[in-house]
Amino acid sequence: MKAKGRKDEGRLGGDQLERVAHLFKAFAEPTRLAILQELKGGSRTVGEVVTAIGTSQANVSKQLRILREAGVVKHEKQGTSVSCSIADPVVFELCELVCDKINRDLARDTAPLRF
Repeated sequence: MKAKGRKDEGRLGGDQLERVAHLFKAFAEPTRLAILQELKGGSRTVGEVVTAIGTSQANVSKQLRILREAGVVKHEKQGTSVSCSIADPVVFELCELVCDKINRDLARDTAPLRF
């Protein structure tokens, strides 16, 4: 039963909600966020990402696969290495929105978060 006066226009269906949830899940792991921060500066090889964030190559590869499947990053083979980059810079706008929300929550004496 629909609420009186409520329109269903613009509401997402089940499949669409699943796609949105899948995208948000891609942001739900600190290592993946660290990878995104590293890629904010531009394209990086997997080895460069490993060195920058200080975790194993296997872990970085796994997290990159999840980000790639969510459409957040893309990769390109360059000889024997793989270069990764952001597929759509809108991801940084999403991260800034979250940081802004956290900053509002923290409001007082802490330094503001920036992605």
